[in-house]
Amino acid sequence: MLAKMRAINWGRKTVIGIPFLWLLVFFLVPFLIIFKISVSDTTEGSTSPFADLVSLQDGVMLLRVKFANYTFLTEDKLYLYTLCSSLAYALITTVFSLLIGYPFAYAMSRAKPANRPILMMLVILPFWTSFLIRIYAWKGILASNGILNNVLLALHAIDEPMQLLNTQFSLCLGMIYAYLPFMVLPLYSNLVKQDGRFLEAALDLGATPWVAFWKVTVPLSLSGVLAGSMLVFIPAVGEYVIPELLGGSNTVMIGRVLWDEMFSNQDWPMAATVAVVLIMVVLVPFVLLTREEKKPGGGVLA
Repeated sequence: MLAKMRAINWGRKTVIGIPFLWLLVFFLVPFLIIFKISVSDTTEGSTSPFADLVSLQDGVMLLRVKFANYTFLTEDKLYLYTLCSSLAYALITTVFSLLIGYPFAYAMSRAKPANRPILMMLVILPFWTSFLIRIYAWKGILASNGILNNVLLALHAIDEPMQLLNTQFSLCLGMIYAYLPFMVLPLYSNLVKQDGRFLEAALDLGATPWVAFWKVTVPLSLSGVLAGSMLVFIPAVGEYVIPELLGGSNTVMIGRVLWDEMFSNQDWPMAATVAVVLIMVVLVPFVLLTREEKKPGGGVLA
């Protein structure tokens, strides 16, 4: 009996320890390296981002930490503008992904069990093609002589080609298209597991189908909404490829600024500073929200 209990405990520790070790090695350690680079004070004329923070001089250990880059971020309007712009585009992408993805996920969860694998395959089918190729395809669709403008001209819906590419519209459209499956999948996983007896009870108590949907289905699916929103919002904030291919000069996002600092300016400490601030801005609110969810009677599920 004692051996069996020990085996169960070791099994639990293994199940918990493997993902914990994964996060430690592939998230926490790289984050600490990036943070160390962001506070490093490189010597003049040196391009090495790995300056030592601790040095020994005349028997005295010195800790040399530079926070000037973080101060500069608050003073330079470019970084504040691009960060706010990235948050706005990511929020728009998340909202529209939710508005489009929720009805589709709901329809999938209410479809016949035999049809659900087919619908699931349709959701994950875009992942069978390269992300870069799929985004490039939108350039051919939205270009002035592209498919969409040619179809509208043939239908006499417009008199001249519209400027759809390299606009805020094309940027948001591309991001919604790319991240929509990340919203649909957690929503479907949540909705398909809901107990239908709750809806039956609400209908028996006199609620209309619409009221039962808002009072029962939606509150029970908020954990799926939160998971899908995180999966869409977090990568959308730091997106680089889609703004580069579909966005214009007025759609600069923080991912492009980070790229320029890292590769064009060769300023690794500044690029690391931008990355650290971006991670903190994105993750901290979601961590606080997740903690609030776990409190009894707290969070959006209350």
